[in-house]
Amino acid sequence: MILDELHSGTEAAEGIAAQLLRSDLDEMMAVAEAMTLAGHGRRVTYSRKVFIPLTKLCRDVCHYCTFATTPARAGDAYLCAQDVLAIARAGVASGCREALFTLGDRPEGRYAPAREALQRLGHDSTLSYLAEMAQLVLRETGLLPHLNPGLMSAADYAMLRPHAASMGIMLESSADRLCERGGPHFGSPDKVPQRRLAAIEDAGRAKVPFTTGILIGIGETRAEQVDALVAIRDLHRRYGHIQEVIIQNFRAKADTKMMAHDEPPLEDHIWAIAAARLILGPEMTIQAPPNLHERADLAPLIRAGVNDWGGVSPVTPDHVNPEAPWPHLEILEHATRAAGRRLSQRLAIGPRHALAAKDWAHPEMAKRVLRLIDARGLPKPDEWAAGRGDPVPEPAGGDGSRTKGAVGAVLTKAESREALTESDIETLFDAEDEDLLAVLALADGLRQEAAGDTLTYAVNRNINYTNICLYRCGFCAFSKGSTRAMRGPAYRLDLTEVGRRAAEAWDRGATEVCLQGGIHPDYDGNTYLDVLRSVREAAPDIHIHAFSPLEVTHGARTLGLPLEDYLVRLKAAGLASLPGTAAEILDPEIREIICPDKVTADEWIEVMRVAHSVGLRSTATIMFGHVEGYRHWARHLLRIRALQDETGGFTEFVPLPFVHMESPIWQNGLARSGPSYREALLMHAVARIVLHPVISNIQVSWVKMGPEGAAAALKAGANDMGGTLMDESITRAAGGVNGQEFGPAEMRALAAAVGRSVRQRTTLYKPVQGRAAVSTQAL
Repeated sequence: MILDELHSGTEAAEGIAAQLLRSDLDEMMAVAEAMTLAGHGRRVTYSRKVFIPLTKLCRDVCHYCTFATTPARAGDAYLCAQDVLAIARAGVASGCREALFTLGDRPEGRYAPAREALQRLGHDSTLSYLAEMAQLVLRETGLLPHLNPGLMSAADYAMLRPHAASMGIMLESSADRLCERGGPHFGSPDKVPQRRLAAIEDAGRAKVPFTTGILIGIGETRAEQVDALVAIRDLHRRYGHIQEVIIQNFRAKADTKMMAHDEPPLEDHIWAIAAARLILGPEMTIQAPPNLHERADLAPLIRAGVNDWGGVSPVTPDHVNPEAPWPHLEILEHATRAAGRRLSQRLAIGPRHALAAKDWAHPEMAKRVLRLIDARGLPKPDEWAAGRGDPVPEPAGGDGSRTKGAVGAVLTKAESREALTESDIETLFDAEDEDLLAVLALADGLRQEAAGDTLTYAVNRNINYTNICLYRCGFCAFSKGSTRAMRGPAYRLDLTEVGRRAAEAWDRGATEVCLQGGIHPDYDGNTYLDVLRSVREAAPDIHIHAFSPLEVTHGARTLGLPLEDYLVRLKAAGLASLPGTAAEILDPEIREIICPDKVTADEWIEVMRVAHSVGLRSTATIMFGHVEGYRHWARHLLRIRALQDETGGFTEFVPLPFVHMESPIWQNGLARSGPSYREALLMHAVARIVLHPVISNIQVSWVKMGPEGAAAALKAGANDMGGTLMDESITRAAGGVNGQEFGPAEMRALAAAVGRSVRQRTTLYKPVQGRAAVSTQAL
């Protein structure tokens, strides 16, 4: 039997159970662990949350439950708004991100005091009151609600979805016999398996990220466990909404009918977890509550397939299992590390669904989620954002020594000059803690090998000759649309002004002007030729670095010329090199979202290929941190590497972190808030590793990273500080605050901050001849 084929097949539960029941547990665990590592790497997640027990009244009488109580014992039937907010605010103060609302199932169906309490609160149902409280917590504290109110219908999901990041209901078991007299669910109408499966299916139809699971050890057989897991598998295959599956072990509790019932041994729990992994596949998140076992038992749970510990609260107890306090987070982290894994915080909505929040959440909830996460779908660990002027976070601990895990293996491969695969590069981008430091250390060593210890910069001036553009790139706050539909002030410089600015730049010591602008509706290929001539006449010796592949393509198309012929004309008119902008992410999947009418990835590559063939050098860029993921970053780097292997025409690679503040796609709730600081550093480092040795120069954008961030990048693979710019406007239009100019004095200070020497360079990385670097004044 090949256990790891179970998930890919369509075999019925009976056949799967027969196979698993004949299998050796060690074999099951080995395959399950390999699948877990393939799907989640070394990461084990948890959600830092508060538990809000909105009501402990319930119409069910599960024989193992101590959460549900009676009106006589409950006191107030429902928590009031002030108490709910007090719990939520305590959670915020302790760093929580989730508010888990746990409550009994429709107690108004059983208890008159519940109905009366709801009437006083202005509601006719528990679910209606839940919606109000979830909305209150979300609005007042920002905690993302996760709702566990029991059975829900399609109408219930529609009502609750705007106020919840996720919801859930435990299937517990698919065995009808457990609802018969003498069974643990006898007298509990909401525990009928078909009703719970119908509720889970309705959640799928409603596009609700959903948590479910099974409870083992309450009298079911292993075959019945498999039946429940297969039912969950089939529903997830149909709707894709199951974000995690909990495999929870029964714990006997005092003062319940099952207080004398035997608890399942650790081996039974391990078997169920391994079976869940084998049935549900490598990508599914498998959860086991860490407070229901001894600390020493956590490592076997991980080896069996667990990759999530669920909600862990530093504030509130586990109201469902009050006899089992949550382990302190430091203890949980230590136990996870002892098992060879890494503990990471997640949101109430799991990473897969968070990354696709626009498809899985109400628009306002999706906006909140996207603004919290990084490219993995995990919460950003800091408040830093590109271009905003934030102080950089404290560096991770460790000494940068090589790890023995997946990251270490990729770094060893890179050192031996083996070609890295897309998967290898994704692994590097996922590096954290000591792995992160190891990546940065290798990148810095390769920087020294390729470019030495002298940092470089250019004295240049940006001339953005128009901000009027036919294109509607979702990330761009610089473009003002057409002349008939403008978003704010628009301009178009005349040729005389373009020439004047170029001459002024030369007089102030610049060796380069960088010319870019929007695609104005009146522009054609002759426009760009005229711009070049105006600059060349005004400043004959200045290097003209101009026109993205979008502008080149537009110019060639409007004149009906092949790319090669048009680029030759541009070169003859004075063009000396091309900026690598308009690349964004060189992947069709992402360009369809952020710039669907722009040049395609293939067209961008072709412009650069032809430019290099006619003797024009160019830069290469990536604009990252919006809607894309690590696989897209990897594909982008590999495409740049492949073209450089072919032509050798790129002078440098420039990572450009997405500046989100004024970006339309961010303001509309469709993009993340730029990369995390960790990701921004890693982009410089991983670019150095992937592109070594064919591209010698990795540039850091002081405009995007700020001086402190730029200094860190210069110790993580970057060797060039870019240009002084004089008139930076594109990042400032997006909300950036780092100024329009960073002169030679600032460049020298930045180099001194990292203990390196510095020299001014030309655009093509040659020494500046006859023009000493000079201090510049603001224009």
